[in-house]
Amino acid sequence: MSDKPSAQKRQEEKVQGAALPAARRKPSTGQSQARDHGTAMSVPLSRQLQATAAVVQAVRAGRSLTTELASVSPELRPGVQALTFQVMRQLGRAMALRERLASKAPPPAADALLCTALALSWQDEGAPYPAHTLVNQAVEAARQQRQTAAQSGFINACLRRFLREREDLVAETDSDPQARWNHPRWWVARVQDEYPQDWQQLLNMAQQAAPMSLRVDTRHHSVAAYQAQLQALGLGAKAVGASGLQLERAVPVHQLPGFELGHVSVQDAAAQVAAPLLLQGLNEDRPWRILDACAAPGGKTGHLLACYPQAQVLALDVDAARCQRIEDNLMRLGAQAQARAQVRAADAAQPAKWWDGVAFDAILLDAPCTASGIVRRHPDVRWLRRPGDSAQLAQTQAKLLKALWPLLAPGGRLLYCTCSVFHSEGEDTVQAFLQRNTQARMLPSPGHLIPGKIPMGLPLKHNALGEHDGFYYALLEKIRD
Repeated sequence: MSDKPSAQKRQEEKVQGAALPAARRKPSTGQSQARDHGTAMSVPLSRQLQATAAVVQAVRAGRSLTTELASVSPELRPGVQALTFQVMRQLGRAMALRERLASKAPPPAADALLCTALALSWQDEGAPYPAHTLVNQAVEAARQQRQTAAQSGFINACLRRFLREREDLVAETDSDPQARWNHPRWWVARVQDEYPQDWQQLLNMAQQAAPMSLRVDTRHHSVAAYQAQLQALGLGAKAVGASGLQLERAVPVHQLPGFELGHVSVQDAAAQVAAPLLLQGLNEDRPWRILDACAAPGGKTGHLLACYPQAQVLALDVDAARCQRIEDNLMRLGAQAQARAQVRAADAAQPAKWWDGVAFDAILLDAPCTASGIVRRHPDVRWLRRPGDSAQLAQTQAKLLKALWPLLAPGGRLLYCTCSVFHSEGEDTVQAFLQRNTQARMLPSPGHLIPGKIPMGLPLKHNALGEHDGFYYALLEKIRD
């Protein structure tokens, strides 16, 4: 699995909780507090806006928000992450407002700064600072930077007009679906078509910060016991699924009791469905050979090992650097997990280069996808995707299914999943595969899990997730001859 949205993969295990909350409202001094290694540092808001605009410009040019944030200096990063997440969630409105303030776009750096200021100030509710403060500091940011200094007068004129006419300008953009829903128009249309009853809920949910969910390793603690440990530290949490807890507020992982010992992992409630669904009802009298294809960063690999102590798991990922992340996760889980898992850098679609010829009892295919189901965690995804991406990725998913199915033993199971809400990457892909493979049959499966909706699949009748990422699951069995 790749952690870059451009590689279309989930990274629910990588993100250690939800996005940082928006910066608290400050006086109009232009000073913002950032925290670095526990030390409060005064950072001018103009500098944070410069850095935020640079990240926004990079995303609009097609680069991953995760990667760009990693390159921001440590003293700026917390504030810039909070501001950038908010901009990504309001970028549709900001672009529509900019088009009304200036029909011709300024150079990219100036346009990014202008859209950043508009995204943060177009409404008072949820704004990190008063609108006048944001405008003043955005103009100051333009003046201080070589790339935007020549356009500082233009930016000043646009933003001053925006302050004077804000109510009318916002009303003018309400009829634009991209501005109203802060998603590309094609994305809005697709969600409307595929979810005619729930499309508004789905788009609204995408604007909210995702919760931080934990998976408790019940070999060390019961869920209730770990919940009590969190409560003793002032961390409220509610149970989700069979072994999960959802925190009332996100915290750094070092604050989680036993995290470094592998007693708990960060994993979204929808992602926690995978391992139990694949392994339910299996014969535990012998060690099953399990393939975790597209496995990085290793959250589901660890869950497979926790669910089935005798499992022998081969974890594949095409990216050698990301394979190291699997190794790191296994190391945190302990020597027993490391002993029962083999990690290999290889392309799952080319088994001739890595398969030893011995059939697998179970295969988990967490296939590359648009990541449309995790847009709450990665709000840049909506702006990186293009209308044709889903169809292209569906071809990749079909290729992986075709390549891996012959590796499955008769009577074995393959769990196909994606973190997408688009049908072309879920139900459509699986139904096309079933039509071509008479040896395959569908077992009870959740199908598409939609944020805010309780999944209806039979295996999950007692697992009222509700607050989770968007996902798709199909459990397939290879019929014996």
